[in-house]
Amino acid sequence: GRGIGGQTSSHFLLRFREDVIKLAPALVVINAGTNDIAENAGAYNEEYTFGNIVSMVELARANKIKVILTSVLPAAAVKDAPQKIMQLNARIRKYAQENKIPYVDYYSEMVEGDNKALNSSYTRDGVHPTLEGYKVMEALIKKAIDKVL
Repeated sequence: GRGIGGQTSSHFLLRFREDVIKLAPALVVINAGTNDIAENAGAYNEEYTFGNIVSMVELARANKIKVILTSVLPAAAVKDAPQKIMQLNARIRKYAQENKIPYVDYYSEMVEGDNKALNSSYTRDGVHPTLEGYKVMEALIKKAIDKVL
């Protein structure tokens, strides 16, 4: 776990060499996009966010590090977030399929309601998972990690 609260995919990419490549793990799980969509570091641009994810995948693969991509979690608390999240998730899923990269769909397991919010059983603020939310995520990602390794 090398996540830093509030950081966007561009921050991840800047830290990727130090936080992933130099550590030489067998596998990296890339979960990015929520803070981009929330505009934590400026206006959201799907093309930039997606490009950052692709760059991280390419860097990992060039360094013989296996990759698992995950969906962005649901979050209805941010303006226009549900539509942006669904679009980015579709793009990440398609990229993963085309490039034979395992993809873990947290979104479908954690979304609720017509407003496409994070299930209220898994959050207090509509954005960040609680322990219960992380348990759902853990079960999904552990299965994928076990399969890859």
